[in-house]
Amino acid sequence: MTPLLSVRDIAKFYGPRVGCEGVGFDLYPGEVMGIVGESGSGKSTLLNVLAGHLPADRGEVLFDTRAEGLKDTLAMSESERRMLARTDWAFVHQNPRDGLRMGVSAGGNVGERLMAVGARHYGEIRGTALDWLDRVEIEAGRIDDRPRAFSGGMQQRLQIARNLVTGPRLVFMDEPTGGLDVSVQARLLDMLRGLVREMGLSVLIVTHDLAVVRLLADRLMVMKSGRVVEAGLTDQVLDDPQHPYTQLLVSSVLQV
Repeated sequence: MTPLLSVRDIAKFYGPRVGCEGVGFDLYPGEVMGIVGESGSGKSTLLNVLAGHLPADRGEVLFDTRAEGLKDTLAMSESERRMLARTDWAFVHQNPRDGLRMGVSAGGNVGERLMAVGARHYGEIRGTALDWLDRVEIEAGRIDDRPRAFSGGMQQRLQIARNLVTGPRLVFMDEPTGGLDVSVQARLLDMLRGLVREMGLSVLIVTHDLAVVRLLADRLMVMKSGRVVEAGLTDQVLDDPQHPYTQLLVSSVLQV
């Protein structure tokens, strides 16, 4: 099987400080990869480089495009990357306000993404928006409400609907449950797991919460000081960690 994404020797530096260095892996269609580590480990830097939000200082990010096969996204033009971000890619921010238009209605937020890929029929756009609000457990009667009137959990579910409505093949998620109450997190994770499996999404998810990756991720990378120190099947890494840093992460969770 051809990887959907092949990452080769990615590095990002902030002056003398290492953001991430020497990172490489393959992500296959329908696979969820978790990236964990404490604050400052480089996981968010890596995600933002892979998603094109930050320039890389070295390496390749090869994506299996529909028309041209594997193509280095770092060498793409800005317009090509924007097109990817509207179609085959999606990015779910930790703070939903970073991924939503707060002055636009819930239905409008979902509809904008559809219009960006060519949808023009108002009735069809609104119907699709209603369907997606239902899929992320937002009442149909809230379609004309603006996100600022929603709770944090509802805003995050709306951001997910906005991102997934066009059927992307690769989704980047940066701490999607961060800052939410435990009960709200559980509901969101259950919904996410269902959508990922139903749509066959490939996902790169960054989190500090090992319970999140155990529930969602097929494979796991552990980062420390900008480098991957351990990688493997999620249950294998969490149940039998080999690197001392991974052992410390796992034991700190067990002691809470």
